[in-house]
Amino acid sequence: CNISSSTISNASGKYDIVQAYQKMQAQGLEPNEENVSKCLLTANYPDPDLIIRTGGEYRISNYFLWQAAYSEFYVSNSYWPDFTKAEFFDAIENYKNRDRRFGGVKQ
Repeated sequence: CNISSSTISNASGKYDIVQAYQKMQAQGLEPNEENVSKCLLTANYPDPDLIIRTGGEYRISNYFLWQAAYSEFYVSNSYWPDFTKAEFFDAIENYKNRDRRFGGVKQ
């Protein structure tokens, strides 16, 4: 179900999910989580553990909609061109200290 990685840069999350379902239908595949994941444009890449949002934005912006299901988010007020190496390491340190439950409820 894979598509060339060169098409990923201009694809939105909604487009990615729709094209995955179209591919499954064309190939007679059952629409389940495993097949959707296999037919996404990003099928050859792992889902992101951490998504860093710059510019103080608290939204996904149609980016990695399927893949972000269990991602952690870090929001920086710096805009992308101004995002520094030190801020990147702050984001990683913040991420390392999180209690990741992958959808589970904390007991």
